Amino acid sequence: MRTAEEQSFLKQLEEHQGILHRVCRLYAPAQEQRRDLFQEMVLQLWRAWPGFRREAKVSTWMYQIALNTAISTLRKEQRSIRPSVWTDTLSQVPERTDESPYQEDVPRLYQAIMQLNDVEKAIALLYLEDLSYEEIAAITGLTVGTARVKMNRIREKLRNMLQSEKL
Repeated sequence: MRTAEEQSFLKQLEEHQGILHRVCRLYAPAQEQRRDLFQEMVLQLWRAWPGFRREAKVSTWMYQIALNTAISTLRKEQRSIRPSVWTDTLSQVPERTDESPYQEDVPRLYQAIMQLNDVEKAIALLYLEDLSYEEIAAITGLTVGTARVKMNRIREKLRNMLQSEKL
């Protein structure tokens, strides 16, 4: 029989597991690596659950734990993510059914994001999730101003990567 604390944790995990999957896709190129990283994130979330004071939104807290776990796991293993691995992965992304003129740019954008450093990837992911700069700052531990500046620099870096690729 599960305790109330376990039930509460599992409910939040079920509601917000998409956060973990998005972080895993960004930081782990292979299916097996994503599975391992997901399990590590759940373990770290469970360990941190008793200390969660509910001063922030659950999603903000989960992003913070998930990103810290992903970055520290990758640094421990000293992996270098090769963009060529992501090319194969991104080619398997199902095509969108809408007629957006930018539809073909999405895989290119993610390929460019994969070339960013770990912190830049985290900020870009949070920005693409439509989080506010205040939420990005809370998750990453940056100030709001620093989050804005870094995101502006990341946008410029991505713009340059994408433009140089077109040539």
